Amino acid sequence: MTLAAFIKHIATHRVPPKTVSAALQGMWWAQKGDWDKAHRSVMEDSSVEAAWVHAYLHRVEGDDGNAGYWYRQAKRKPAAGPLAIEWDEIVAALTAR
Repeated sequence: MTLAAFIKHIATHRVPPKTVSAALQGMWWAQKGDWDKAHRSVMEDSSVEAAWVHAYLHRVEGDDGNAGYWYRQAKRKPAAGPLAIEWDEIVAALTAR
């Protein structure tokens, strides 16, 4: 799914596409404002992509210590900028795969 199609899907649907990864489903729910569903989407996925989303979600929640753990699992430097910019970065990277 392209980045543009993913963003359009968020605006026009009530549930994420079943054809995308757990990590992208998490980002879909995060953009919809449902932290719990976003978190559940990535909890059981051991991929580095899911760990990156997991880190982002804990940043959203304000739990920087837990976010740090997940950034390490994702092999990424902890983000410090605006959450919206990190959301864009993650979704762009995941839809480019």
